[in-house]
Amino acid sequence: MKKLIVFDLDGTLAESKSALGGEMSILLHDLLSVVKVAVISGGGWPQFEKQLLANLPHDECLVNLSLLPVCGTKFFQYKTDWQQIYSEDLSSQEKGKITGALKSAVAQAGFTAAKVWGEAIEDRGSQITFSALGQQAPLDEKKNWDPDFAKRKKITAILCPLIPEFSVHMGGATSIDITRPGIDKSYGIGRLRDILGISVKEMIYVGDALFAGGNDYPAEQAGVVSICVRGPHETERVTEAIIACLSDRGQEPN
Repeated sequence: MKKLIVFDLDGTLAESKSALGGEMSILLHDLLSVVKVAVISGGGWPQFEKQLLANLPHDECLVNLSLLPVCGTKFFQYKTDWQQIYSEDLSSQEKGKITGALKSAVAQAGFTAAKVWGEAIEDRGSQITFSALGQQAPLDEKKNWDPDFAKRKKITAILCPLIPEFSVHMGGATSIDITRPGIDKSYGIGRLRDILGISVKEMIYVGDALFAGGNDYPAEQAGVVSICVRGPHETERVTEAIIACLSDRGQEPN
């Protein structure tokens, strides 16, 4: 019997950098009433607060929600308020090397944007994230920039040899995430297993990038039963089905 439902954030629960929709908010709250839920994303804690928490009911169901920003290198749980369980940050030297390599790779690839909205390179503590059009770019602009991942594949092909001691992943609509080796969503799954005491076989993962090279793919490789969706609308239908199945079985969260 499944004890934990794990979601990606951008492109799965909500559109990129956008707020949780009204129907999704209701469904996620209903799901939290019958089972434990976790959200893993490459985004930082402020993004979780803005996109997710600001649009969820603030009640006792939050004790069943675990939040893992930056692919699980940060872990938050709710008691009477949100508490950070741990944070595994990069050193200033590591951040400097990654940032320099990123700037060089983007320039060599020829994809320096003529216009950006906000910072293009963001320090998320345990991860450096490149957003080609900036963190605050309009959704339509982001969707049209690299829909087939071709631009980011070219950038990462240049970037990886420059920083072989780090891991490079494509995430979101325009993003490239750089972390220490082994830091991906399989890492987050492992931390959930260890901290919550729930086996991988007792989890379901829902994400929009479960293809090889996608930022959700490592979760499937970790052995979690995974469901691929094509955006929040499909996630809503999947969530409805999970709620129905768990409610029929009379399953209660531990």
